[in-house]
Amino acid sequence: MFSRELWLENEKNCAVVRKAKQGRKRQELLAVALGVKVGLKGAFLWPPLKLFAYPQISSLVHRAALTHDNHFNYEKTHNFKVHTFRGPHWCEYCANFMWGLIAQGVRCSDCGLNVHKQCSKHVPNDCQPDLKRIKKVYCCDLTTLVKAHNTQRPMVVDICIREIEARGLKSEGLYRVSGFTEHIEDVKMAFDRDGEKADISANIYPDINIITGALKLYFRDLPIPVITYDTYSKFIDAAKISNADERLEAVHDVLMLLPPAHFETLRYLMIHLKKVTMNEKDNFMNAENLGIVFGPTLMRSPEDGTLTTLHDMRYQKLIVQILIENEDVLF
Repeated sequence: MFSRELWLENEKNCAVVRKAKQGRKRQELLAVALGVKVGLKGAFLWPPLKLFAYPQISSLVHRAALTHDNHFNYEKTHNFKVHTFRGPHWCEYCANFMWGLIAQGVRCSDCGLNVHKQCSKHVPNDCQPDLKRIKKVYCCDLTTLVKAHNTQRPMVVDICIREIEARGLKSEGLYRVSGFTEHIEDVKMAFDRDGEKADISANIYPDINIITGALKLYFRDLPIPVITYDTYSKFIDAAKISNADERLEAVHDVLMLLPPAHFETLRYLMIHLKKVTMNEKDNFMNAENLGIVFGPTLMRSPEDGTLTTLHDMRYQKLIVQILIENEDVLF
């Protein structure tokens, strides 16, 4: 059983290694861009070379590094539904004919794959959603959305957080104060209609609470919450552990069970919420307050019972509070 201090020290060491590797990667990219070699002898040449050339091509190197780092691969299960095909059709898994007049097989509503019902149980989790089939941003499965757009996180999360951090971190009651419902719905419609081109700037929505409201609404509308149904009870059990170090370790273990797209979205959100708490003197929002707001938003019980929901609220709050306070360790 490891302590939080030991864990934190290990994470810092890993961060140093990653930073060193990134530095070498950028150095190599810059050298390639200039058409020179930077070996052992070139180490003496590197400092003046960097001073001379870095301002001119640093943006190029940065873009190249981002391109390299953004090779991600999220597995996604197919969303098969019984379908009646018009005309002759063959199964795209076994290549055999699909017999019958109605309900001959199933079709993935996300990518359009057509297979026999019995074959659908053997199809690998390699669904690549077709953007033409994704009609909206809100209420769309999180993994489906990021696979369709080939992004790490939903565009709504990126765009809203960027706008909030640009002009709202010091806003009193950030995330606690609600914006006008009609305006929040307007933002939702803008994302559904225009995608990443949606304009949520201060010129259109001067009240930052409208943007925070739109972000919270996106999380509430997810068919599968950010903290998924199958990990919900495990997070609640982890929150009930009295020993702080053991509780932190348990939370970390459950985080590893989240689907990659959900994990990355949660990680990015927690980094953002940590920034919110760093402005507590102005916005009066600490990790506990944000836990109260985001607990029921990020976590929803798979059971519909009101008593269960009420009983779990304090643990939902605690989980989000732990994630915010320890985001540098847990993620």
